[in-house]
Amino acid sequence: MKPIRVLVADDSTTLRSALVALLSEDPQLSIVGQAVDGVEAVEKARALRPDVITMDVNMPRLDGLGATAAIMAEAPARVLMISSVRQHRQLELSFKAMAAGALELIAKPEGGPEEMRRWGRKVAEAVRLMAEVPVVRRHRTTPVPMQMINHGAQADVVGLVASTGGPPALAQVLGSLPSDLPVPLLIAQHIAHGFTVGLVRWFSSVGNLRVAMAQEGDLPRPGCVYLPPDGCDLEVDAEGVLRTPRATGLHCPSGNRLLHSLARAYGARAAGFVLTGMGDDGAQGLLAMRQAGGATYAQDEQSSVVFGMPQAAHACGASRSLLPLESVAPAILELSKDKRAPGGARSRG
Repeated sequence: MKPIRVLVADDSTTLRSALVALLSEDPQLSIVGQAVDGVEAVEKARALRPDVITMDVNMPRLDGLGATAAIMAEAPARVLMISSVRQHRQLELSFKAMAAGALELIAKPEGGPEEMRRWGRKVAEAVRLMAEVPVVRRHRTTPVPMQMINHGAQADVVGLVASTGGPPALAQVLGSLPSDLPVPLLIAQHIAHGFTVGLVRWFSSVGNLRVAMAQEGDLPRPGCVYLPPDGCDLEVDAEGVLRTPRATGLHCPSGNRLLHSLARAYGARAAGFVLTGMGDDGAQGLLAMRQAGGATYAQDEQSSVVFGMPQAAHACGASRSLLPLESVAPAILELSKDKRAPGGARSRG
């Protein structure tokens, strides 16, 4: 098996040298180049054509956002953003870089040598996973007809699950929905610890919906989007009240846990969407929702950055159909249309 070719871009000599040394310990990885700023990162991406690029978000001459945008236009590669979670500007640039094509976010290390070694192993694992993701996305040009979306179901709540490629996909969906959306949206987006606040801020900026960190004990409100706090899952109890227990599973937050809870609490009045992502999280929760009579969908392969999670959901019979990303917002509107009508019920049935 050929080694994964990695380009490391970071203006900090200390961090760059440490990362190169740590990644070099992995026999599956080969460091093919280093860049000290964004301009050099673009030049070396063009010349070396690496499989994966680790990209510091804050660099001189050209920052990680600008470099990612240029690389995706000129020499597409899988970009792994490395950012401080303590600086708002870096968080903002990181999510914009994801919109430009970066696949994943990892927080910069804080602490001593042992923490640095753990961090290096985490980056190496992310690089190995990223190497499996196709670089070039295929786009569907024809939207799915609305009759394929309309199964006659109606929803009082919508759950959305995503992982790799999810933040820009979710941003597109949220930006296409009106501020008077008559149902709440609950999101389980796999995200590294420390990035949730930035994700909430970014989602708030893309449209007119109210985006918030879920508060334990709150009732979800129409027109609001809820994400769990760092390190927590998001679910609803039997009364439909938001709960944010500490995450204990492999995925954080757990898509299965969210969708299972919506199926239990709302039954046939729940809707669920499993979007782009690696692995199979969300498939069993979506299946439980479908078995309870809810409306269930998965993103199609053409519009997914990674088809793993939607494919798993579809393969087990959890999704009614596959939808291109641009049809997700229209589907949500279709599912909530009876609540938009004059006199439509606005509480759970």
